[in-house]
Amino acid sequence: MWADERARTAPVIPQIDLTRQHAALKAELLAAVERVLDSSRFVLGAEGEALERELAALCGASYAVGVASGTDALRLALTALGIGPGDEVITPAFSFVASASAILHVGARPVFADIDLDTFALAPAEVERAMTPRSRAIVAVHLYGHPAEMDRLTAIARGRGLALLEDAAQAVGAAYAGRPVGAWGDAACLSFYPTKHLGACGDAGMVVTDRADVAERVRRLRHHGARERYHHAELGWCSRLDELQATLLRVKLRHLPGWIEARRRLASRYAALLGGLPLALPVERPPARHVYQQYTVRFRARDTLARALAELGVETAVHYPLPLPAQPLFREIVSSPEQAFPRACQASREVLSLPCYPELTDAETETVAKAVHQALADRVKCES
Repeated sequence: MWADERARTAPVIPQIDLTRQHAALKAELLAAVERVLDSSRFVLGAEGEALERELAALCGASYAVGVASGTDALRLALTALGIGPGDEVITPAFSFVASASAILHVGARPVFADIDLDTFALAPAEVERAMTPRSRAIVAVHLYGHPAEMDRLTAIARGRGLALLEDAAQAVGAAYAGRPVGAWGDAACLSFYPTKHLGACGDAGMVVTDRADVAERVRRLRHHGARERYHHAELGWCSRLDELQATLLRVKLRHLPGWIEARRRLASRYAALLGGLPLALPVERPPARHVYQQYTVRFRARDTLARALAELGVETAVHYPLPLPAQPLFREIVSSPEQAFPRACQASREVLSLPCYPELTDAETETVAKAVHQALADRVKCES
């Protein structure tokens, strides 16, 4: 009875709250939109070109090509790298579905590899075990904002003659060994889905690369395979980053460094407040620089903890409740995920993302931490 009353009276701290961000930027965002409306240029215009230059510079790459979504970025980049039917692509067993479904879209076969349970990234030793004569590429996912071990993965890819694609959908602005994510592989894919730490007000994505051939082909593929207007060299898609999303992203990009620092301070505060609890807290393993797209803890009774926090007015999220090999889409590829990928399966049972965004106040951070302490204490009392 007390728990029900608590659920009705506790203030809700959302897991993410974009209204605060947009309220603070409202004047800048509306001015940017007005500029595009006045130009009447809504596709492949000056705003998109400027955003491409700015993101290429941020990622330490020579080229950037805006596309309609992060998923399209993966699909088009794989195609531009020459990946197709008969090829195998190694990808993490724990990630968002697009990290593997994009491989199917180009006709190739995803081959899953287990993860490092501390960073949630591809374990290089597992990548080597997953190699076959048909391996053509590796997709390294920087999950939750923590970069994968890019020095080791780069060495593996170069040693085997494989393409290396970075899925940096959750890690814009992160770095490994002082080098930005996006500057390591043959190409990198960004997502600007609204809940990302650099989010559009709709779908949007980008491919960044140092390879002129890859950039040229992605530009062609995103625009119906056209080399020039109404001259179509190959079968392409309609996957263009529109000017309204581009101009909104340019506004937000100016604030990204400050937002990342705020997320890093929030992560440090959480670590101090939650230290000593029976939770696995996020790590930042040198030489990685984490941007904390999510602050994701692990707990063996994750669902119980999530329900208790909801009763205390704290929203959480699960990214992701199934490892990729256990998804119905991939059942024909892997028959026994639990045996083949024990760490990915453990992560899917235990991960829980706490509220994490730059506008979260110190008082709210402390409220979240107190709720976690209370939830865990209540569970201990119930079990004793």
